[in-house]
Amino acid sequence: MNFDFSEEQEEIRRQARRFLAERREQLRDVLDGEASYDVSAWQAVVDMGWPAAAIAEEQGGLGLGYLELCVLAEEFGGALVPVPFVSSVLQATEAIKLADDTAQANEWLPRLANGELIGTLAFSEGQAGRSWSDRPQAIVEQGRLSGCKTPVADGLAANLAVVSAVAAEDGDSFGWWLVSLEQPGVSRSADDAVDRVRKHATLQFDRAEAIRLGKPGSGADMARQLMNVTAVLTAFEQLGGAEAALAMAIDYSKTRQAFGRTIGGYQALKHKMADIYVKNQLARSHAYFGAWALAHQAPQLPLAAAGARLAAIDAFNFAAEENVEVHGGIGFTWESDCQLLYRRARLLAVSLGGRQRWARQLVAQLAQQPDVLSH
Repeated sequence: MNFDFSEEQEEIRRQARRFLAERREQLRDVLDGEASYDVSAWQAVVDMGWPAAAIAEEQGGLGLGYLELCVLAEEFGGALVPVPFVSSVLQATEAIKLADDTAQANEWLPRLANGELIGTLAFSEGQAGRSWSDRPQAIVEQGRLSGCKTPVADGLAANLAVVSAVAAEDGDSFGWWLVSLEQPGVSRSADDAVDRVRKHATLQFDRAEAIRLGKPGSGADMARQLMNVTAVLTAFEQLGGAEAALAMAIDYSKTRQAFGRTIGGYQALKHKMADIYVKNQLARSHAYFGAWALAHQAPQLPLAAAGARLAAIDAFNFAAEENVEVHGGIGFTWESDCQLLYRRARLLAVSLGGRQRWARQLVAQLAQQPDVLSH
């Protein structure tokens, strides 16, 4: 079992890191302004071909796989460039792929691949603690969707949403629908989310035209699959953020002077950095296991996804908090970028269900695979 990325995948990492570093300067423009995302940076991402990375060639993509997506997720997680990459590429596109609906995939994936469309996933209805596979309140009657979804990541930037709802005609069965957000039956308003870089919105649907994605009755199974896929990809995003927080803390500790020496020379600070590093490496090990399971569609995916999710939540939360502490008073200010990583850590810790949800999945999977505990 090989957990290393190939040289080609590492080259994608290097390319993405250089590219994103050059575009991080515009982050504050979106943070302090009215724009929902950096339009020019997103067009550059499209020009790089990354929205098409894991889409099949016959559907306008590059035909790469989940390992390449994991690499990109980690780099985007560390850069915080305000573009809808996660919502459109790692969530909406993956939802359409997992639906096993060839007609809809052929219709929508080429347009997501070439950047004509920006997608998002609309599942939350403002109720804490709910899972994607729980029965939603939104309802579809005769191909028309009514209901409210909030908060929706990049809901102001997107023009296509994959929406969870129940179908009145099918005995209120749970399913997923494709909805254009540029139609009279849709209204959008900005949400005041904890993360000011990744803007969120409330989407209100009033008999909006909706197209079923996947077969009737497949909604809950698709939700569970999608949760596991996005858990692994989000773990890499969190890992990227945790590594960025560690790098920021180390850089500051090498330049900040206190009592005649750099603060990085003090043992207490060295221990902080070491603790962050250890948690990050634990998260990386779990994330790599998740990437392997995802790439091979291994039966261990639910177990690996839960482990990756839990380790990544702990690592990013810890790294972001300690980074603020290392910076002292300035770390708490709006002008410092410490708060950006801290806010992102808090957002990602709950965006797919919090620690309790994934701890329950981990325990359930371990109970089903007792041989794992014996090694």
